[in-house]
Amino acid sequence: MTRLDRQMQFLVEIDKLKQVARQTLLIDGQRRENSAEHSWHIAVLAPLLAEYAPGPAVDLARVMQMALIHDIVEIDAGDTYCYDPEAGLDKAERETAAAERLFGLLPEDQGCHFMALWQEFEARRTPEARFAAALDRIQPLVHNFMTEGRQWRIHGVRSHQVRARIRPVREGAPRLWQFAESLIDQSVARGYLEPGGEDRAKTFEAVAEEEFLNH
Repeated sequence: MTRLDRQMQFLVEIDKLKQVARQTLLIDGQRRENSAEHSWHIAVLAPLLAEYAPGPAVDLARVMQMALIHDIVEIDAGDTYCYDPEAGLDKAERETAAAERLFGLLPEDQGCHFMALWQEFEARRTPEARFAAALDRIQPLVHNFMTEGRQWRIHGVRSHQVRARIRPVREGAPRLWQFAESLIDQSVARGYLEPGGEDRAKTFEAVAEEEFLNH
């Protein structure tokens, strides 16, 4: 196979990402988004929210590349729901095998480059990877808020689980952390999200204070 043959083979193969349904709904609530749509959305967020990156030296082109390829492994591994602990037990093994097969379709130099980007994103040790990971957590949070927590309610997700899930925002885009926490607080207050222990205490205190003020 020529270099171009291998690149076109990869192009054809990654079209399958459009068929991988995620749990997150589109904002209009009509259907679940697919992983290709999610990846595109994250890539757009990188330049859109660049001012909230952890430092001025962050390479946005690299962030966008990570955003675009970080979920390609789901072609083989499927989308693993983040609030399903059992499904996540062998996630790393499934996704690593998928990365080796899929990026192995490419010419060696490009395959190595894509594999390095994917591993960098997974490890979250560079500012670029941490920023990309923060955007990856912000996007579904916004979707869940805008769809009134429909998927959270279906799966019985509680606020402490969502707070744990979005923790990478604090290290990858600290200036967005307050925004993310505000969406969770509003979701609990509006009944979109079941409160965890800390939020139950907050809710109880708020109700008690309101009752006191009304009497």
